Amino acid sequence: MTDHRATPLTFREIFDLPVSVDLGTAARAFGMCRGTAYRLVALDEFPCPTRRVGGRHRVLTVDLLRSLGVEERPVFADEIADGVALTLFD
Repeated sequence: MTDHRATPLTFREIFDLPVSVDLGTAARAFGMCRGTAYRLVALDEFPCPTRRVGGRHRVLTVDLLRSLGVEERPVFADEIADGVALTLFD
């Protein structure tokens, strides 16, 4: 059974994505279900570029972020507290 409701990714989850994601994850970032995403890809109307890898569609995270209007990765307070963000500015 398929759940047609897609839980959108949180702001934090978007910034924790790997270099590329599957179409379902990209769809969640846009707040749409995977079925809608596949229809948009077939119509060449998905909001960002997709790439075929084998039989699957992949989306580069940099393209996804750009399509969402995100130009820079924010620094979160807990990253500063953990010392993770300090390496970003060295």
